Amino acid sequence: MRELSFDKIADAVESLCHACAHELPADVMDAFVRAEKAERNPRAKKTLSQLIENANIAARELIPMCQDTGLAIVFVEQGGELAMMPDRRGTITDAINAGVAAGYEKGYLRKSLVAEPLNERKNTGTNTPAIIHYSIVPGDKLRMTLMAKGGGSENRSQFRMFKPTASAKEIGDWVCEAVKNAGADACPPFVVGVGLGGNFEVSCLLAKKALLRKLGSHHPDPFYAAMEKEMLERINKLDIGPQGMGGDTTALGLAIEVAGCHIASLPAAVNIECHAHRHKSITL
Repeated sequence: MRELSFDKIADAVESLCHACAHELPADVMDAFVRAEKAERNPRAKKTLSQLIENANIAARELIPMCQDTGLAIVFVEQGGELAMMPDRRGTITDAINAGVAAGYEKGYLRKSLVAEPLNERKNTGTNTPAIIHYSIVPGDKLRMTLMAKGGGSENRSQFRMFKPTASAKEIGDWVCEAVKNAGADACPPFVVGVGLGGNFEVSCLLAKKALLRKLGSHHPDPFYAAMEKEMLERINKLDIGPQGMGGDTTALGLAIEVAGCHIASLPAAVNIECHAHRHKSITL
C-alpha cells in the first residue's frame, strides 16, 4: 500500500488554487483563438480579442483573471492501493481543505463561501469547506482536479426531470433555452455541460463532470456526439455572443455525459460555465 502525507496533498491543492486563478487550460485558450479567427461580428471579434488579452495578462502577471475566484470544486480519483499517512490533523478531506484555505489566503484570492445559505450567510473566511467528489480507481495514484467555479454561471444552471418518453429534440430544446435564459448574466462565451441519466443528484454531477472534457472532444457514442454537435450549433446561432454583445460565439464547447437511469425517469441537468473556465489537475 502506497502512502501520501497530509502536507503533500495540501501543498498540491494549494498549487492548483493558484494555477486555476491565473492560467486557463491550453484547450480553452486554443478554443478562444479559433473562435476569434472565425468570428464574423466585428464587435464580438474585438471582445474575444480582449478576453484573450485578459487571460494572457493574468497568466503573465499572476493576477486573477476574474474577481470572482469561485468555489473550489475538487474531483478526487484515489487509487485503491493508496492511503494517506495517519495524521492528527485529519483525513484526505481535511488535507484538501487545508490546501484550499492556504491557496486562497496566500494567493490573495477572494473567499466566496458562506457557512450556511439562508440565515446569517456569514463568510467562512477561508473559501472552505471545498465541494469534494470522490471515486476509487485502480492503482496507487491520487489524481485531483480542481475547478474554480464562479457564482454567476452556476446560478444559471438548471435541472429537470423529463418523462422517459422525451426525445432528443425535447432535450436539445430545453438545453438551448437554458443557455438563452442565461444570456449575458453568465459571462459568455460559455462552456456547457449536460448530464443525462442517473437520478436527481447524479445528473447534476454528470453535468459538472462534462465541463472537464477537453474542448473539441466528442462523446464516444455517435448518438450523443451528434446531439453535442447539433446543440452547440444551435446555441451559437442564438446571437448572444461574447459578453452578450452578439455574434457567432455564444459557446466554446458543449459536452454530454450519461449514466443509466430508472425505467420511469429521465433526469437532465445543464451546468453552465463562464468564459473563465478554470480547472487544473495534478497526479501524486
